[in-house]
Amino acid sequence: MTGVLVSIVGGSGYGGGELIRLLSQHPQVEIGQVTSESQAGNFVHSVHPNLRQAFGSQPLRFTSLSELAPCEALILALPHGEAQRQIERFARLADRIIDLSADFRLRDPDVYRARYGHDHAAPAWLDRFVYGLPEINREAIQNASYVSGVGCNATASILALLPLARAGVLLADRPIIVDVKAGSSEGGASPSLASHHPERSGAVRSFAPTGHRHEAEAIQALARDDIFLSVTSIELVRGVLATAHGWVEPGVQDKDLWRTYRAAYGSEPFVRIVHERSGVYRHPEPKLLAGTNLADVGWGLDSETGRLVALAAIDNLGKGAAGTAVQCLNLMMGWAETTGLTFTGLHPV
Repeated sequence: MTGVLVSIVGGSGYGGGELIRLLSQHPQVEIGQVTSESQAGNFVHSVHPNLRQAFGSQPLRFTSLSELAPCEALILALPHGEAQRQIERFARLADRIIDLSADFRLRDPDVYRARYGHDHAAPAWLDRFVYGLPEINREAIQNASYVSGVGCNATASILALLPLARAGVLLADRPIIVDVKAGSSEGGASPSLASHHPERSGAVRSFAPTGHRHEAEAIQALARDDIFLSVTSIELVRGVLATAHGWVEPGVQDKDLWRTYRAAYGSEPFVRIVHERSGVYRHPEPKLLAGTNLADVGWGLDSETGRLVALAAIDNLGKGAAGTAVQCLNLMMGWAETTGLTFTGLHPV
């Protein structure tokens, strides 16, 4: 074994596949097991064909959850609700756990019940998990044993608004409306009528005009209860673009916002400010971020009226899921934060 033993629970979905891809190239990690009840015994590359040569002459097979052995870190990529029902068992198998699902993102069990429509199965564990977005919780993640995943739509929304919230430049008496455009992989790997190609192709479908569950994460992270998300599915496989509408005092200038965003993100390894005067890619574009752990942020400002539009683009499977999970693993283990995450994206794609 050449590195820290990390196992993945629930590796047959898109998020699990992205975790395997990233960790198979991570210089500090040895992948122990990858579980899948539906694929147990099959080669990992039979589900994730891009990983056909990722493990050389000894290709990795899926195992059953019943075969899961102790390891140094567990990353859970299970359907919503599964991790909370088995968290005691998982905690006996590994000292460090990162959960990609929504099970441990919200601290308040009452908020969880309101958003997810049922009581949490392990409410005592909610306070033991740190919300796993390094840009807001880096120090806590470094010292944590348990870290939650992040909602991809919440991640883009939070990163678009975080500099403005920290600087206090958004007017408190005006709500913040976030319009999120999301790619089809956000719906997961299991096919449905909504993902059937004749139904999905060419569609611009509003699947959560109000009440999206990731809204609660943005409210919790930014400490404002007047943030409202609307989510629309577009013809894109990977990617999220959050367009957040807010208001600042008239007279705020573009140079003021440059200072605000640089103060927040100037030293962040995975956040880039994209705010150009000209060119095709003047604003964040999720297509350019496929396969990366990068987030591109920018804005548009009407200084006369004070209308501000904040933007953030991510890969929902990267910065919105597996990439951030690996970033959190690096922090928890004391490794350089960028280890295994330096892929810069492709153009054209």
